[in-house]
Amino acid sequence: MSIRVLPDVLVSQIAAGEVVERPAAALKEILENSLDAGATDIEIELEQGGVKRIRVSDNGVGILRDELMLALTRHATSKIASLADLEQVASLGFRGEALASIAAIARVQLTSRSADSDQRGAEHAWILQAEGGRLSSPAPAARATGTTIDIQDLFFNTPARRKFLKTEATEYAHCAEAVRRLALANPQVAFTLTHNGRVQLRLNVEPAALRVRQVLGEAFEHDTIAVEAAAGTLRLSGWVIRPGAAAASRDSQHVFVNGRYVRDKLIAHALKEAYRDVLHHQLKPAYCLFISLPPDLVDVNVHPAKTEIRFRDGRGVHQFLFHAVERLLSAPVAAHSDPAAAEPPATTVVRSAWASPQQTAMPLQVNEAMRFYAPLGATATAPAARPDPAHDSPPLGYALAQLHGVYVLAQNAQGLVLVDMHAAHERVVYERLKAALDSRAVPAQTLLIPVALTVDPRDVAEIGPHLDPMRDIGFDLSVTSPTSVAVRSVPWLLKDADPVELTRAVLAEVAEFGVARLLAERRNELLATLACHGAVRANRQLTLPEMNALLREMEATERAGQCNHGRPTWFQVSLRELDSMFMRGR
Repeated sequence: MSIRVLPDVLVSQIAAGEVVERPAAALKEILENSLDAGATDIEIELEQGGVKRIRVSDNGVGILRDELMLALTRHATSKIASLADLEQVASLGFRGEALASIAAIARVQLTSRSADSDQRGAEHAWILQAEGGRLSSPAPAARATGTTIDIQDLFFNTPARRKFLKTEATEYAHCAEAVRRLALANPQVAFTLTHNGRVQLRLNVEPAALRVRQVLGEAFEHDTIAVEAAAGTLRLSGWVIRPGAAAASRDSQHVFVNGRYVRDKLIAHALKEAYRDVLHHQLKPAYCLFISLPPDLVDVNVHPAKTEIRFRDGRGVHQFLFHAVERLLSAPVAAHSDPAAAEPPATTVVRSAWASPQQTAMPLQVNEAMRFYAPLGATATAPAARPDPAHDSPPLGYALAQLHGVYVLAQNAQGLVLVDMHAAHERVVYERLKAALDSRAVPAQTLLIPVALTVDPRDVAEIGPHLDPMRDIGFDLSVTSPTSVAVRSVPWLLKDADPVELTRAVLAEVAEFGVARLLAERRNELLATLACHGAVRANRQLTLPEMNALLREMEATERAGQCNHGRPTWFQVSLRELDSMFMRGR
């Protein structure tokens, strides 16, 4: 078979396979053109999930009559003119092939009126028809300044492609998601989405926080923490999910780079690592993040769909994102206090003031937290207003009782706090072990009588050459025979734990991963295992001073909201919720 040059229409149809894989891809390209044209009001009409019809109207700057045919020509664009423009492109579109590709596989009607009244033909709108890549001449039309593009019968001349489309509901869901993504990045633009004659989404011009609430829901807004960070020319803003509210799906993961929605493995890995120490098992974080940096530091010309990018300094961006989010998630409880949670419930009942309990020395290893609070005075004898949460009670309040030997019940200004004492103390011990190991100052508790235990000969052979590194984490072991070791000291923070169980836990990790890898790559996993053994156990009866000391230590500990395995350590039940349970004020 001889080599031949393909016809332009066939070339456009082939290109459409990359650019227009489904109706949502065509809609995304059209919406990006509207945004690049400076539109502040965009109306989208869909029929049959976008397969039958996609109609987009905007109030942008419009297109001149003499440029209408060029708009539907391959590789024709107003966005760039040179390689220098391409290397620092700031517009959403720039390739100049989307409209031509769409016109090659659909029936397209393009109507536009230019805002440039000085140009010939700008006194009214012009309309251009295209069918399967064949263009008509522009004709006069009536329209205000802006552009309307009407796409009908997508893939009408490529039936093989049409067979791969999903159901109408599925295709509409993809189109709606494309609209929501662009709406998130452009709160200064109003969007109206109609499907089969019914309005499905109406968004007015609004602040970014309100747009996020409208698009992602109130639950997302309630369960996220705002993030703001900067380093040099890098800027990060947006919202990340609280670890306790993470879900198993990736549906609510939105990242925008210079206003462009992207799916980037480097960004996803940085955020995954930031959450690694606080997420339970296979839960996935949710986030809506906006990254801005100079256009010449990011390459968006990687894929025709323009959702894949490359950073010039990928490692720098990775570290910036990781530290910004990890630092936010690491903040102690006090840093995440929610002023809205302190609002009084909708009831007129006046509660009595209360005073903090007095405390004495605490055997639990958290008595340093005593400095966080002091007696608040004598108990009031007459009804008074609720204490001011900013001055009268710490974030986690003061302990009331222990429930079934597992949970600590505490009262703070917002209401009731429920704490899983083992999980909470596990996180406290874990963070202390990490801090001690980072400073290379892990204190050891020498045992009065060394403990001997029988172990697998393979474990003895593995640990034998690494006894000095084990001392760095507080374990002084000696090999007494090919099948036994003696434990002479354990980390001081774990001195109340069973030394035999502790040593067996370490040896089990050694058997699976080896000492070198365990002390390097899996250091945190080892410390988490040790903290689990060293934490206070369920069914241990704590005194009120011990419970209060644990609460104070939680307030001063990073990531105290989750245990080492990502499970929540405490929950807040507000007075409003309690009043609602008992139907007070109704």
